[in-house]
Amino acid sequence: MNRTLSLALAILFGVLALALPAFAGDYPLQVARNIMMYMALAVTWDMLIRSGQVSFGIAGLFGLGAYATILSVVHANFPPILSILFGAAFAGLVAFFIGFLILRLRAIYFSIVTLALSSIFMIVIQNLVEFTGGPQGLIIQQGIIFNGNTHKLYWLTLAGLAVAIAASIWFEKSKIHFALTAIRNNEISAKSSGVNIFRWLLLAFVVTSAIQGLLGGIFVQEYAFATPDSVFSADFTLLPLGMALLGGTYSTTGPIIGAVLLGLVSEWLKMQIPYGHLVVYGVMIIVVILFMPQGLKNVLKPASNKTEGRGA
Repeated sequence: MNRTLSLALAILFGVLALALPAFAGDYPLQVARNIMMYMALAVTWDMLIRSGQVSFGIAGLFGLGAYATILSVVHANFPPILSILFGAAFAGLVAFFIGFLILRLRAIYFSIVTLALSSIFMIVIQNLVEFTGGPQGLIIQQGIIFNGNTHKLYWLTLAGLAVAIAASIWFEKSKIHFALTAIRNNEISAKSSGVNIFRWLLLAFVVTSAIQGLLGGIFVQEYAFATPDSVFSADFTLLPLGMALLGGTYSTTGPIIGAVLLGLVSEWLKMQIPYGHLVVYGVMIIVVILFMPQGLKNVLKPASNKTEGRGA
């Protein structure tokens, strides 16, 4: 996608996001919050995949941040905003330590381990009944953030999305981009060029995990409760992944496009097919992978750019 179109879409999205609370009611704002939450997760998933490492552990870090947040409120009386930041820091810290164990793995082995970690986190939470509430979860009974004000919760979610987008742009515009691209293309060549592979992978893993934990904290503060089934739901992995694939990977723009389209379609399908919308959603993702493997971002790219890309 050329820069002019990307800039135009970014401006349009920004204007709509800022203007929406002025004329939308509670339900549209709730839908917008859901889309922005999944969009932010899609952006963070894309940030890590730029290194060639495909993670299925989004829900694990999201849930970890959510539980760190609610536990800090229930057991330590943290203020709402501080509890969210604590959730982000805790998820990032856990990612830092487990990164030393799993970032030596590659391809399907890394993906399987990240998927397993989500299940491990959930099982641990379920069994620490006295501390975490077990399968029944925990409820924030006092000090609910913004007293549940829909408009303020919208701005909070938008702030979380802004953090994810800012981090993604940083990854794109700094030397991190060149390091991760070199690792994805050829690790041996990257290493011979002086790229410290493990250091850059660890940085990407920790940053994306911390943001996912931040989003988990925002989620649990908005709804004032957490259960293992709700915050470790596979939806927090599969939906962002599908959005990023639809829009196009290795960029900030792609996941945003995919999230807007699939987010709106998903909401419509929920109303039309309450008990089968995920089946249709899955079929759509399969069709995209088969016929548009590089996503809509590449479809919207001018023909001249496509030709140059093939020539390169």
